Amino acid sequence: MLLAEAEQAIAAARLKAVEMGVAMAIAVVNETGFLTAFIRMDNSELVAIPLAEDKAYTALVNRLTTAELGMQCQPGGPLYGLQNNLGGRMVIFPGGVPVWKGSVLVGAVGASGGTVEQDHACASAGAKALMG
Repeated sequence: MLLAEAEQAIAAARLKAVEMGVAMAIAVVNETGFLTAFIRMDNSELVAIPLAEDKAYTALVNRLTTAELGMQCQPGGPLYGLQNNLGGRMVIFPGGVPVWKGSVLVGAVGASGGTVEQDHACASAGAKALMG
């Protein structure tokens, strides 16, 4: 994912956050999982900073939204315990969305700072801006 694309995702996610009246931290990672773009809106929670990046990373490496992943990580689920791997980087609650271009995974967007529903809406808006 190019920087210009990551910035486009950030802008779309930020617009969604503003519409909802929520201060967010928003991260975009490229296809290798490395941070490509990041913003922290004024007055967003400090804990949102690492969570946004880790949500994006989690969505990328698992190839699904963190909301979907969370359902699979429940006790008795096929991925139960996954959140305890990779040094605590796995986030299994909503706010991370992979970005696909056709069948190619090109990155992911993570958002944190609101409710899990708001986080998911912002990350989804960012991802959608790149998926067309």
